[in-house]
Amino acid sequence: MSSIPGTIDAPATRRRRRTLPAGLALPGAALAFTSLYLGAGVLTPLLVLYRQQWNFAPSLLTLAFAVYAIGFLAAVLTLGSLSDHVGRRPVLVGALVIQLASNVLFLVASDVGWVIAGRIVQGVASGAATAAFTAALVELAPSNRKRLGTILGSVGLTGGLGAGSLLAGLAIQFTSTANTIVFVVLIALTVLGAVVIALSPETMPRTSGALRSMVPRVAIPPAARTEFAAAAPVVAAVWMLAGLSGGLAPSMVRSVFHLDSGVLNGVTGFIAPAVAAVVGLTFARLDPRRAMTIGIHASLVGALGIIGGVFAGSLAVMIIGQAIAGVGFGASFTAALRLVFPLAAAHQRAGLVGGIYVVSYVAFGLPIVVEGQLTGPLGEVPAVVCYTALTVLLTLISLAAQTRITRRARG
Repeated sequence: MSSIPGTIDAPATRRRRRTLPAGLALPGAALAFTSLYLGAGVLTPLLVLYRQQWNFAPSLLTLAFAVYAIGFLAAVLTLGSLSDHVGRRPVLVGALVIQLASNVLFLVASDVGWVIAGRIVQGVASGAATAAFTAALVELAPSNRKRLGTILGSVGLTGGLGAGSLLAGLAIQFTSTANTIVFVVLIALTVLGAVVIALSPETMPRTSGALRSMVPRVAIPPAARTEFAAAAPVVAAVWMLAGLSGGLAPSMVRSVFHLDSGVLNGVTGFIAPAVAAVVGLTFARLDPRRAMTIGIHASLVGALGIIGGVFAGSLAVMIIGQAIAGVGFGASFTAALRLVFPLAAAHQRAGLVGGIYVVSYVAFGLPIVVEGQLTGPLGEVPAVVCYTALTVLLTLISLAAQTRITRRARG
């Protein structure tokens, strides 16, 4: 069929004119992904500010932090594989729209109820987008630099959490309108990210099975169960310590160490994920069994350092403990994935990923809510010590299991 003169006569041409080149699409997608975790990270010091403004109970502070895990798990278990069937762009744009809604909720929040709702919505956005963004970054990377996509995904997640906490802490310290500044900037980044994704090339063709992919799958293949059981306790421990850094440590700056500083609130939320990001990249080529052993010992030392800092009344010691715990996270969580994944067949990996997410985010959210409930009857310091002592116990369980596996391999 002939075209009308002066019009564009091929849908492919129209698509080409709307599509960003890969050189812009990759960094744009990385920025959009990072904005999701910047949004999660900024709440670390802002929750302390909200508590000062609205004077709610410590148990509500930990609840407001932890409900993120509910939204994340619900989304990742149902939507985590959807982009494999409908394409990356629809899922990513939808997730960024949900993230935009959460940013608006935080911007206009007038009490802790709005914050809790915003955290759940934020968790849904991150859970829906994380797997799709991780895949899209690798697919958008040049064919000879696929590792760059993996690096951008890793740094965007843990680095975004840390940077968000630090930047929000600085805003609290040096401005009187930190909440407005933070979320106006995040709204702008999210809108920009959604535009970039909408204009980026689609990297995954549509296939059948979209509805079937939304059925939650959590199953550990028999061949992977020994490794999974050995890794699960330390995975839970490092995610609990991540929850401590994000949900407890900033409020402890004021309530335990009697320091009123937005910067220190931000630093206590920044240090562990920042170290974890660097260590995860540094240890990527290390033998996974060795990395796991290093991670277990670092998690153990880090937890004891946090307890020691609390007992000694030394914020510096606690922050050093958090940094060492960040080494434990970066080493052991990456090693756990590398030890467990190769043992599952391709059709079993979705269920295995679901199992890892359940362990991680239940550990991230549930214990900290329990800690918040114990703060009243026990006091804040004893409740934090009990929480951290549980991570020590879980770490020792994994250490014993890893030792058995090593001895069995040598035998």
